[in-house]
Amino acid sequence: MKILKVGDKAKAACETCQAFTDITYQLRDVPFSDGSGLTKNILAGVCDVCGTVTVIPHQSTPAIHSTLERQRKAVESRLPAHMLDILNLVSVEVGGNAALVPQIVKFYLHALSNHTLSPVGLGHYLSTDLASGKAEKRLSLKGRYVAADIEALKQLTSLPSTTDVVKSVVLKINDDILVQHKEESIRYLSNLVAAAA
Repeated sequence: MKILKVGDKAKAACETCQAFTDITYQLRDVPFSDGSGLTKNILAGVCDVCGTVTVIPHQSTPAIHSTLERQRKAVESRLPAHMLDILNLVSVEVGGNAALVPQIVKFYLHALSNHTLSPVGLGHYLSTDLASGKAEKRLSLKGRYVAADIEALKQLTSLPSTTDVVKSVVLKINDDILVQHKEESIRYLSNLVAAAA
């Protein structure tokens, strides 16, 4: 692998110019293509004509991976043991196993935060009997959107803490799948399980 330096020159295809142009390697803040963040101050090939980043050299990928990992920092919640039992039962109900529990919770967090599923009334689950109990188990959720989805749900529902949001979501999952047997929600989760298999 050739190690490039700031100021090195090359030619590359520039999407903005729609042509092969001269580029210069410079330190730049480079956003992720999905708009979820950016990696700061990495070596990138910059078009000499329009100034856009055209190439990311291989030597910059460890910095990008490091940024992604920081974004995917786990969100930890302490829950009563029966809530983990609920999630395990839901996973089995839709054809999965205990290993898929985090994906099910992340799916619900995302669907509720972007209104694919309605977040209305989510907070009322905290006043139910199932919301109580000593928090003896840990649920760890890791993913690029988890923290943002939880923050969005805090705003939408006025729930004050991450644990309150997670508890409410677990109890909504219980209500949708194990109590009401909502076909649409079961189908969503069954497809999730099939995709993860």
